[in-house]
Amino acid sequence: MPSQPSIIAYLGQQLYDLALVLKDQEHLTDSHGNPVGWLLDTRIPMLRGPIARQVGEQLAARLRAAGITQVAGYGFGAYPMVCAAVAAPGYPPLMGGFVRPKRKPYGRQRQVEGPIERDSPVVLLDDILNSGRNALSALRLLREDGFNVVGFMSIFEFTWSRGRHRLEQEGLWVDSLLELNQGTSSGASSDSA
Repeated sequence: MPSQPSIIAYLGQQLYDLALVLKDQEHLTDSHGNPVGWLLDTRIPMLRGPIARQVGEQLAARLRAAGITQVAGYGFGAYPMVCAAVAAPGYPPLMGGFVRPKRKPYGRQRQVEGPIERDSPVVLLDDILNSGRNALSALRLLREDGFNVVGFMSIFEFTWSRGRHRLEQEGLWVDSLLELNQGTSSGASSDSA
């Protein structure tokens, strides 16, 4: 049977190969509208059953090992991760929640949807850790709504950015399945555990 790091490396390469979109394939921009040469769209692989199942199993194993039973996601990259993690077999079962950018103005009028509880630790999930700004927005919303956020997990971490540092300054532990280094030409570099 393959070792855990080789399983994650193989899964990471699959994720990277399916998520990588290059500028010669379509017009790509950053959040300011400036052209970029590439991006990772993890929704492409994460909305495929076999890959989502494998990612969910890896996330759930790490969460359970840390004593965590609740996860929350903010944004379209995080939602498939939350679903994959809570669907992963094992004990204890995991519960998930989705964080809204703004409190819903009608119905139950919630900021956070799902069965997660305020008095138990929550780990924030997101597909990519880059600058950390998206994660910090989600962290602020969860904490303002009374949730005890203790950690952050991602599929990919861009090691050349300051996202990890920013989240650790907020008191979170940070874990990523895979790290991407600027010098890496072929994609997923290594297991960051």
